[in-house]
Formats: sequence, C-alpha cells, structure tokens
Amino acid sequence: MKQLRYYLPFLLALFMLPALQSQAAEDLTTNAIPSKEVIANMTKEQKEARLEEIKARVNEIKAMDKSTLTKQERKALRMELRSMHRQAKAITGVYISVGALIIIILLLIIII
Repeated sequence: MKQLRYYLPFLLALFMLPALQSQAAEDLTTNAIPSKEVIANMTKEQKEARLEEIKARVNEIKAMDKSTLTKQERKALRMELRSMHRQAKAITGVYISVGALIIIILLLIIII
C-alpha cells in the first residue's frame, strides 16, 4: 500500500501526458486560416486591416530577441508565422506575372 501511494502521482502524470500534449497542439493551431467563405465575405477595408495587422505582428516577431525563447515558444512562433503567411495569401489571391502570361498565351496559340 505504501508503494502505491508513492507511485500514484507518477502513474497519473503518465496517463495525463497525452491529454496535455493534445491540448498544447490545439493551442498552437488556434490561429487557423479563415475559410474561403469568410474571406470572400470580407470587405476590402477589412482585408486591408487584416493585412496591416499581419504586417505589424511580423515586424514584432522580427524585432524579438529569440535567443531567450524555449523550443516550444520558437515552434509556436514558426506556426504563427506560417498561419499568417497562409492568411495573407488567401486574402491577396494569386497573381500571374507578365512573363507567365505571355508563355500561357503562346502555348494556347500553339495548341489551338
């Protein structure tokens, strides 16, 4: 019985560890990309405001002293930056360069 009291906290911690890790993973992914419907329903001013927020946050992160951060904090920052990058791409859309446009037109002329 004495041994059970000694090992009980360790056993509880062992069984709780996966639950705590999954909660940490959820916390890291809370800055998810808004759906295409949400972005489509945003006004131009809202999109510009969100892009300005993203730029300000990126500048804050660049100015940080990252040498004092723990491994988990650096990972959370990387995930936040990736999420913001995806959001900015979804808001601004896809642009085709002039060179790519010329190549596409030439290919269409050759094929047709």
